[in-house]
Amino acid sequence: MAEKGIRLLVGLGNPGPDYEATRHNVGFWFADAVAARNNGQFRVESKFHGLLCRLSIGPADLRLLKPSTFMNRSGRSLAAVARYFDVPPEEILVAHDELDLPAGTVRLKSGGGHAGHNGLRDVISVLGSRDFWRLRIGIDHPGDRQQVVSYVLGRPSREDEGLILDALDDAERCLPDLLGGSFQKAMNRLHGGR
Repeated sequence: MAEKGIRLLVGLGNPGPDYEATRHNVGFWFADAVAARNNGQFRVESKFHGLLCRLSIGPADLRLLKPSTFMNRSGRSLAAVARYFDVPPEEILVAHDELDLPAGTVRLKSGGGHAGHNGLRDVISVLGSRDFWRLRIGIDHPGDRQQVVSYVLGRPSREDEGLILDALDDAERCLPDLLGGSFQKAMNRLHGGR
C-alpha cells in the first residue's frame, strides 16, 4: 500500500512586516513560494488563527497555512486546521528554520523532537503527536548560543538569502513526490545535493 501524501503544508514564522525577511520566517517563505508558483491566494481565516490557501496540484488537494499567532503559539493554528479538515499528523508537512544546518541546505524528516525550536515545541504539544513531516530549512548557526535569538530574528546576508531561496526552489520541485507519498524519492533528491 502506498503511503499517503501531504495534505497540509504549514510554514512557521512570525506575522507582520518586522519579521517578514528574517531567518526565523523561512517557513513562511516556502509557503509563499508554493502559493505563488501555483497561483494560490492566502486568505485570513480567523477561526484557524492564520492565513490559509487551498491548491489543486495534479490530483492532489493541498492546504497551505501560515499561522498568524507568533512562532511559539504555532500549534494552536495548525491543530485547528488539522482537526477541522481531519488531516492526520503523518499527512502534515511543517516547514521551519533549522540552526543546525548550513544555509542552502534542506532536509526532510518524519517525527522526532523539537531540538529547542519553539514553534515545533508548541506544535508537538498542541497536536499531541511528533509524527508529522518536517522540512528543515538551514539558516546556519551564529556560533554562539547567546546570539541565537538576535540571529534568527535578523535578516540573512544577501549571499545566505540566495542560498536559502535556491534550496527552497529545490524543495518545491519535490512537492509532487511529497503530495504523492513518495517521501523516500523526495529525500533522495533533497539529501543528495544538486
